[in-house]
Formats: sequence, structure tokens, C-alpha cells
Amino acid sequence: MADVPTHIPDLEPYRRRVAEIMRSPAQTIAEDAPLPAIAKRMAEDARGALLVTNRFDQVVGILTERDITRALGQHAEAALQLRAGDIMTREVVAINDSAFMFRAIGRMRRMNLRYLPVTNDAGRYTGMVSARALLALRALDGQVIADELDVAQTAEELGHARAALPQLAAHLLQDGSGAREVAAVISGIYCDITARASAIVEAQMQAEGQPAPAPWCMLVLGSGGRGESLLKPDQDNAIVHAGSSEDDGWYARAGERVADLLDAAGIPYCKGGVMAKNPGWRGAQGQWRSRVTDWIKRHSPEALLNVDIFYDLKPVYGALRLGEGLRNEALAAARSSPLFLRLLAEQSAQLHPAIGFFGRLRAGEGGRVDLKIGGLLPLVSAARLMALKLGSNATATDERLRAVGNLGLIGPEDLNGLIEAQGLLLRLILEQQIADLAANREPGSKIDPDALSRHDRDRLKAALKHLDLLPDMIQDVLTSQASLTQVQTSA
Repeated sequence: MADVPTHIPDLEPYRRRVAEIMRSPAQTIAEDAPLPAIAKRMAEDARGALLVTNRFDQVVGILTERDITRALGQHAEAALQLRAGDIMTREVVAINDSAFMFRAIGRMRRMNLRYLPVTNDAGRYTGMVSARALLALRALDGQVIADELDVAQTAEELGHARAALPQLAAHLLQDGSGAREVAAVISGIYCDITARASAIVEAQMQAEGQPAPAPWCMLVLGSGGRGESLLKPDQDNAIVHAGSSEDDGWYARAGERVADLLDAAGIPYCKGGVMAKNPGWRGAQGQWRSRVTDWIKRHSPEALLNVDIFYDLKPVYGALRLGEGLRNEALAAARSSPLFLRLLAEQSAQLHPAIGFFGRLRAGEGGRVDLKIGGLLPLVSAARLMALKLGSNATATDERLRAVGNLGLIGPEDLNGLIEAQGLLLRLILEQQIADLAANREPGSKIDPDALSRHDRDRLKAALKHLDLLPDMIQDVLTSQASLTQVQTSA
């Protein structure tokens, strides 16, 4: 394992997201605005940076206090005649509002930025993060894992962030962070590693005279897409592109090289073959549309398994709009097929919590209880199915459950019980995986119930009993008339 920090003095950057600290909304100024108007606007709004827009209201640059100072120093008396477009920085470096603070810190440090614009998933500018705001939170004093991801070029550099995750997870749990938050941090770093690997491969192929034939998007599927990854990583990824079937050769090579790079970085190949290197997990928009339609109509066990992984997709690199569009189309296709949803419900009903009729934990070999198969899997599957029926575009399990609860299809007490159950299951598995790695064992999801405190054992039994309610909840949702519009309105 690569060397990792032995102390993390400030965990705040791993808990909070950019949206929580950014100043919103993002303020703009026209590119033909003169310097006096720019200075007046900054003073009135107490802003240290403005986004510059053209006559079509498109962002074409960023203007900071530093740009104004530089202009005054270089142009002296003539500076007052300068316009925003003359002195702005044309390259706008931004970050997504859902990113954790540590990603913003790393980017600003690496590029020596004092201001970092923030965008949403649709690419619209929603706010601005300043170094001053980060300093006020003392975040800049923290030792930030994965600063190097944005400039990593090798598997070793990518693997450093992955190798640091067990210790980071342990620190976060010990410091009182919820297991769901910890899983989101782990997932975020896995997604960042996948995105960076994709960027490295695309740049290498470009340098070799093999540019991408059309815009494309790398997707992370499964637990990584849901933001619920733990410490036993594997690759679940796919590619959607705007080219034709004749372009498949380029995307096949890209998928294979990304998979090889991730494997060398410590994120192993998916044993089930869910990787863009394989033909079934890459394709043009039309190919994906036909593939999803086939999954929904075929009703085979393999198709249902593919759906389980696919509907947790998260676009992480490239033309993100392609991934978002694919997800929206797939959601609409699933919701319009009641028979398909019924088959998913039957499949979900075969997943049983690891609790017996008399309230005893069902243990397997060695007296251990598999909390993934006998806990998380039934809950994740049920939440996904109910979200598909409602047309909710949420991917995280707790968000999917809340979408159902917002419509009154799950009572507040049951909703809280399910969300608390997920948090407990994630924590117990994480603690087991941290212990496994410390003992040089492969991290797993099987825990020894006798090693739990009495309090945790009682809570685990109560949580698993609560999961027994899932089949009835699913039936209530499938027979409801709830609509996507209601979900969006109530969310």
C-alpha cells in the first residue's frame, strides 16, 4: 500500500460540499463594461470576482480584483478606457456544486486561484467560492487527499488517493461523521479517479493521432453512481457517445485503456464485466436507447441485473449532457412499462433480510452475517424500484426513499426507520472493512454479530426487521397513481 498521511488535522473539507460555502448567485458583467463601472459594481456588491458575459449572455471569462490591479499597473492613465473583455481571464476554471470542499481546495491550490466559479449539473453558473471563505472555515490548513488527481498522469499517482481512503474513512467515523457521508466521500474519490483516468487516456490517444470521433461521456454505475461505495472497490462503468456504430473501435480502445489504468491504480476489473471495454457497456445514444428498450422488454434475469446497475448511473467525464440525457430517457422508458416494474418487484421480493422468524440473525459460514446481501441489497433494490415507478431521478438510496415519503407513500416513522437502517448497515460494514484492511485481509461485508456491542446488535436486529416491510411498501407504490410532477413539486 502506498504511503498515506498518518494525521488528518481538519476533516471539514470532506464533510461539506461546495454548494454549502459558495456565494450565490454568480454575479456577471458585460464584456463591454468600462473599468470604472467594473470597480463600482465590485464595491457595491462586495464581490472580488465577476463572470464576464457577451451579448448573447454567455460566460466568456472571469474578472477578479487581481485583474484590475494588474491593468492599472500596466496601463496607468489609459486603464480607465479598458473594458471587461480587455482584462478578463478567458479560461474559466469551475467546479460542480455537489463536489466536496476538498476538491475545490485542491483545484484552487494547484492553479493558484483566489476565486472558483461553481456550476450545477446542467453547466449553469450558480455561485462563486473564494479562498477567503475557505480560509474562514480553516479548511486550507487541512491536509487534503487527492490534490494530485487533477494533474495525475500515472496509475501510481491515481492510486495514492485510493490508498488513503481506509485511513480517511476511519478518521471520519471516529470524528462522528455518519456512514452515509463517509460513503459519499469514498464514492466521490472513486468517481474522480475514473474521470481522471478517462482524461489521461483521451489525452494520450489524442497525442497518438487518435482523437475522439465524437463527444463522449464516461459513466460510473452501481454503488459509485449512488454515492454509496465502501472500501472494496471495483469497476462499474460505461460509455455513451454522440457518434455512430462505426466509431466503436475508438471507444473500445478507450474503454480498455481506462480499465487497465484503473486496475493498475488499485480499482480492480469488474468480475461481472460491467466495464466500457466490453461491447454491452458502450455505445452511441441510439444504441443505448435500443439496449434499454430491449432490457425492459426481454424480462430475462440478465436484463434485470443490468438494470440494477445501470439505473444508478452518474456521468463523471466528458460531455455530461449525454449521460444526463440517457438517464432521463431510461427513466421514462422504465416508468412506462408496468410489467417490467412488476418483474423487478418479484426479483426484489427474493431478497430477504438476514433475520429469522423469531428475531434471530441468520448467520452463514463461520457464524458471520452478510450485511450486504442480507441488508443493503434488499433496501437498495426496493428504493431503486420505487424511484423508477415514481419517475424520480434521485440515485442515492436515502434520497429515493425521501421521494417516496414526500408523496405520503411511506409514513414518517417507517421512512426514518429505513434511512436509519441504511446508515447502520453502512457503518457496520465500513468498520468491518477498516478492520479487515488493518489485518491485511480482503475487505468484506460479513460481520461477526458476537463482536458487536449489545446496543449495536439490538439495533441491527431492529433494522433488519424493518426491512421486512419493504415488499408491502413496494406494492403500495406500484399501485399508486403518483406522478413525476408530484415528486418534483414535493422534493
